[in-house]
Amino acid sequence: MPLDHYLTLGRSGLRVSPLALGAMTFGEDPGAAGCSVEESEKILAAYLEQGGNFVDTANFYTNGHSERILGDYFAARPGERDRVVLASKFFTNMHPGNPNAGGAGRSAIRFQLHETLRRLRTDHLDLYWLHNWDRNTPIEETMRALDDLVREGAVRYIGFSNTPAWLTAQAHTLALLRGWTPLVALQVEYSLLARTVEGELAAFARDQGLALVPWSPLKNGFLSGKYRRDAETPDSARSAFVGRPTDADHLVIDAVNAIADDLGTTAAAVSLAWLRARPGTVIPIVGARRLEHLRGNLAALDVTLTPEQMATLDAVSAPDLNYPAPLHGPLRAMLQFAGSTVDGEASQVYPPLLQSSIRY
Repeated sequence: MPLDHYLTLGRSGLRVSPLALGAMTFGEDPGAAGCSVEESEKILAAYLEQGGNFVDTANFYTNGHSERILGDYFAARPGERDRVVLASKFFTNMHPGNPNAGGAGRSAIRFQLHETLRRLRTDHLDLYWLHNWDRNTPIEETMRALDDLVREGAVRYIGFSNTPAWLTAQAHTLALLRGWTPLVALQVEYSLLARTVEGELAAFARDQGLALVPWSPLKNGFLSGKYRRDAETPDSARSAFVGRPTDADHLVIDAVNAIADDLGTTAAAVSLAWLRARPGTVIPIVGARRLEHLRGNLAALDVTLTPEQMATLDAVSAPDLNYPAPLHGPLRAMLQFAGSTVDGEASQVYPPLLQSSIRY
């Protein structure tokens, strides 16, 4: 599947590539593991030339340099902006001392959008993400403010990132009931080494027809193929921030590397192919600091895992989910069906039923 075999983003008519390009690494800023303007433009050009159209950034990535690089690139190439789905995020305050320059209040959202559009040199965003939960702002204020921006044409679609499931459900339901713009996608941490999203948010997204857009799909590069058990850890500009894989991580990494070796492809491609095969619409964000990183990630479009390979990866990476998730697996069928088979789901007899009672 090439990049120009597009998918619709959730319950919308917005067509996007099966892999999004993350621009978090675009630009050089002290303390950020970014790349030069020249390398950023090479990566962006290579993605677009292969039919890619979904580019994701945020207001504070490399202190705003990421947005400026994208803005300058498209301004210098008339016509390119119109075929790209350009997404950015708001929440982080980039103006110390101004309490209304960050968060998700009406004034803050408008201020941040104005700054983002200025840096991106465009008059609208195709997708605007809430980057985090603002505990100090009522969610109805946030959703109404976003709906106003959609009606004004400054924003086309909206999504949430890194928000609790209960809040996300509340916001989406509120929008539906009041006729406001609902969510179309959730940007979440999701990878073979980070699957706790499957407890609540992934299930909510499938139920409501929202797309999942995973960030860090290679878990800080741990699933890129550079990490091998008992091998020297590669030098990385991010090492000081992300640490090293744990012994438990290496169990998953070993399985990924083995499948990649069998298929003659990269561990990154296997990891991304696994994500793309998850239930629902899943569109991973691939990032790169060098052009070869992007090429290695895009190899995932040529990988189709067998059911046996999927089962192996599912088993070795199975997450330990919080309550009440454990009650919704085999135990749920055991309690509900008591030895029957319903909709193809079989259960055993729960032991206390043998004494004809269940005590709570």
